[in-house]
This record gives sequence, structure tokens and C-alpha cells, in this order.
Amino acid sequence: MSMPNAFVHVDKVAKRWNGQLGVEDISLSIPRGSFVALLGPSGCGKSTTLRLLSGLELPDEGQITIDGKDVTLAAPSDRNLSMVFQSYALFPHLSVAENVVFGLKVRKVGAAERQEKLKRSLEITGLLGYEDRKPGELSGGQRQRVALARAIVANQPLCLMDEPLSNLDAKLRASVRKDIKKLQIDLGITVVYVTHDQTEAMSMADMVVLMKDGHIQQTGTPEELYYEPANTFVAEFVGAPPMALIDGKALPGFGDAETIGLRAENVHVADAGTGRLTCQVSECEFLGSETFIGLSHPAANGLTVSMPGLKHIPSGQDIEIAFADEDLHFFDTAGKRLARQGGARAI
Repeated sequence: MSMPNAFVHVDKVAKRWNGQLGVEDISLSIPRGSFVALLGPSGCGKSTTLRLLSGLELPDEGQITIDGKDVTLAAPSDRNLSMVFQSYALFPHLSVAENVVFGLKVRKVGAAERQEKLKRSLEITGLLGYEDRKPGELSGGQRQRVALARAIVANQPLCLMDEPLSNLDAKLRASVRKDIKKLQIDLGITVVYVTHDQTEAMSMADMVVLMKDGHIQQTGTPEELYYEPANTFVAEFVGAPPMALIDGKALPGFGDAETIGLRAENVHVADAGTGRLTCQVSECEFLGSETFIGLSHPAANGLTVSMPGLKHIPSGQDIEIAFADEDLHFFDTAGKRLARQGGARAI
């Protein structure tokens, strides 16, 4: 994915430690003002990629440019970026105000300008009135807002965030997630955001970069990863519940498709004798507005049907399911996405 006018451009970057793979052949083009999520399981290389962008690690191969400037070997301080960490990285003995303006003091910014930037950043992050408190007197969400305020006063066009919400509880994560997205839009900054949480990536990002084992599996909008997964890894990683994968031999008539993918919302329970597959109920998961019915079938993995409201079907009961050809996804023997097969269309 190459854009000639990209704000951040990563070209065939690799990083290894003692021969062990960190990332390999990473290429990315990030437009100015976009929100990009680096998503993937632990150990996939997303944090390494962020550290390479920041200058905390230097690549063994490849080139990194930011705003047209080659920063491949540049120090972090020469890259015009700010960072927000998972650990907040606040000084416990300093007040909120002192933590926020610490970087400005180091750069010898004048007192009047410091106060002006401090006030604006605290307004934006909802921390006015907390200036004199120490980090130990704040909640986890407030501490994360202090870290965000510190990034805002730096006034850098690029902000790198390394799993900043992982220390917060679920309700607070949802709240701060909205804060971060609003800040990014209001300030017009470019954000690169590392997360293992697909909900964060899919709800916040304009562009998602899904990684596995040091390689990029797919780069695209959240919609593209959900509706057009490039391979079976993407299909199973993105979505809750994940896409079910069915052995192509169980659904003949679709050409070269080794594996067929199917989302839960596209499956419905059929009357006896009218379904396309007969499955056995394995579990029922009630989520309030809907119930996910887990199904087992010898030729399928992860089959689920979504039903509105509260439903309970006893485990072990046989049910038939049906689905439309146009809702199927097709993958070859290597797990890569195939185009139209037989009578079905590519999504």
C-alpha cells in the first residue's frame, strides 16, 4: 500500500534480535491526519513497529520517512512526535500540571507559553481543577488523561500510542476510547495506535494494519478487514464471534475453494429438511440483545448463529442451518482469499 504523499512512510523495514525475527518486510503508507491501528496477537510485531517509528529501535533494513524527512537512523527527539505509553509514565512526585509541562520545561519554553498550553490541554482532556493533584490521587482514567494532555502540549503532528487503555476496566476503556478519537479529530494529528483489542481498532481507526508473526497480513479500513478478509487468519481474528471456516468439500459446487467462510449474522436456523448443514448445538451465549448459539459440525470450525433476544436450545440438539451463497467467503489451500466461486459473489 504505497502513497507518494504519505505523511509517514515505512519501506521494507526489518528488525531482528540475534537472528530472531521481530518484524520482516514491513511497508506502510500513513496519510496525514489519519488514525492507524496496529492490531494483532501478542508477539506479532506491532509494538516493535511502533518502536521503530519512534526511534527507540533502529531497523536492520529498510527506510522510514516522516513528513518527507528520512528518519531511519534519527534520534526520537528529531522525529517531531509524541508518545503515550501503556504505563502512563508519570512522575509520581510531580503534580498534574508539572507532569504535563515537564517536556516544555526541558525544551526551555517560556513560562507564559507553558501556562497557555497547559490550560488548553487540561480543558481538552477534562482535567481543569486537577492541576495540583499528584498521580497517586487520580483514578486510572484520569492518569491516562494526564498522559494524553502531555502529548497534546508537545504539539507534535504525529502521536504514537502503545496499548494506552490496557490498564483500564472495560467501561473506562470505552469512555477514554471516545476521548482519544475526539482529540485526534479535533487536533488534526496523525495517530498510530498499538492494540491487541479488535474492538479498539475497529471502532477508532481509519486504517487497520493486522499483523502476525512479524508480517503484515492485511492493511485496510475496518470494513475491508471484516467484509473482505485477505486470508483465513484475518477472517478468524476480526469479528466477534469470528468467521466460521468450513471445509470446502462439505459445500460442493464452489470451484477451487478449499475453505469457505461464513459470519454468524448470515446464518439462520432452517426448518427440518430445508437446511444446508445439520449441526449440533454446543453452547448458548446470551448477550442481552442477542444470543449466540455455538454449533459443532465435523467439517466446520467456529460455526455460530446469532438470534435476537434470549434463546435457549439444549446442548446436543441437532438443528439445520441455511445461508445464502452471496454471504460466503472463499479461500484457497494456502488460506488466501479467492474471488467469485460458482454462483456466489465476492463480498
